[in-house]
Amino acid sequence: MLRTLALNNTTDRQQLNALIERLRSQVDGSGEIAEQVATIVQDVRTNGDEAIVRYMRQWTNPNFTADIIQVSPNQLADAANQLDPDIRTALEQSIDNVRAYQSHILPKDPPTVTIDGAQLGLRFTPIQKVGLHVPGGKAAYPSSVIMLAVPAQIAGVEDISIVCPPPTGGGEQIDVSPLVLGTAHLLGVNKVYRIGGAQAIAALACGSQTVDPVHFIAGPGNAYTQQAKRQLFGQIGIDGFFGPSEVVIIADESARPDWIASDLLAQAEHDPGCCFLISTSKEVVNSIVTEVKTQLRKRNRREAIEKALSDWSSAIVALSESEAIEIADEIAAEHVTLAVKDPHDLLSKSRNGGAWFLGHGSPVATGDYYAGPSHCLPTSSTARYTSGLSVYTFLKRSSVEHYPTVPDAHTIAHVAALAEAEGLDAHAHSVRIRAT
Repeated sequence: MLRTLALNNTTDRQQLNALIERLRSQVDGSGEIAEQVATIVQDVRTNGDEAIVRYMRQWTNPNFTADIIQVSPNQLADAANQLDPDIRTALEQSIDNVRAYQSHILPKDPPTVTIDGAQLGLRFTPIQKVGLHVPGGKAAYPSSVIMLAVPAQIAGVEDISIVCPPPTGGGEQIDVSPLVLGTAHLLGVNKVYRIGGAQAIAALACGSQTVDPVHFIAGPGNAYTQQAKRQLFGQIGIDGFFGPSEVVIIADESARPDWIASDLLAQAEHDPGCCFLISTSKEVVNSIVTEVKTQLRKRNRREAIEKALSDWSSAIVALSESEAIEIADEIAAEHVTLAVKDPHDLLSKSRNGGAWFLGHGSPVATGDYYAGPSHCLPTSSTARYTSGLSVYTFLKRSSVEHYPTVPDAHTIAHVAALAEAEGLDAHAHSVRIRAT
């Protein structure tokens, strides 16, 4: 169950520090998982479809063959036609919302500025080929298809591939969820592969007889997929490390315990999920923890929730608002909910979070499925230095420099002087020659 830590207690503070370090260690590039992934990556790089089939037989379908790696367009269309009408309507509205938000934040090339005779600008161009990893081993996530593909489409990516595996150990009769396949069809994404794990990331990066190689890979997944992204970074670009889901909730006396408890349980059911409740009031913490115990009895995924609450979560009694903010910034969670009287004021004092949810009426679930921003967000405390996925993820920024004639005399003199100071006389000559 959710442990309560008081930060004026040395032992409790040590427990919190250990939990934060455990979060950050999930993006470690060494260890047994790293070694296993290195073997898989090299195998796929060398043997292509043969290796992919071998790993898919091991973890999903013992009768998996190369001719079913790619989902046919007809299968995608059939899945869309079989969608429950109410689910299809909800998916289409979610797509519209995400498109509207990502279009709103789509950056435009800024006007040029003239500095010392040079016309200087910035140009945004989309990545050409992108691979999206949609988890599928334990559950179906059509929302991830939307939250990954729509920002890429709005950015202008021309070639989008999706990888998503059938359920782990599902056998030959169990395919990728029709919810996922149907959503891909609704979005017009026709290149879908029924593979997952490190072998899917390696296939996207290196290509195979069936899988087309890409320039960039994005999407959440387990430790193996994230480790594969780490090892292949450089050969391809990556969005970041998106691991087990997290939430930090700062609550005060204005918060409703039943609402906050429901948000904590929603996060914990991700299997695994990681939850931090922070308040300056022990009474607030106690009332929410009590409500968590009450609501837990009614939840379907009780076993997964209990494990997440006991292993990955804690309720924290802070000595002051400033300490509560400090702890939240140190955790730097994927989601940060400010369930307080004045959330905008608290937001202005806070720095680290993948996505912010302000006030009492903004549950994280709206961001997971519907509101508009992507739910693919930095985890494992990486919100200290990186951002969530958006249209920006799929855009490259390139500077533009134009001297309408040639650099003027003082520019040539300055550049030549700096080049020669670094011992690069050819650089100096390349500007001086333009003065003749």
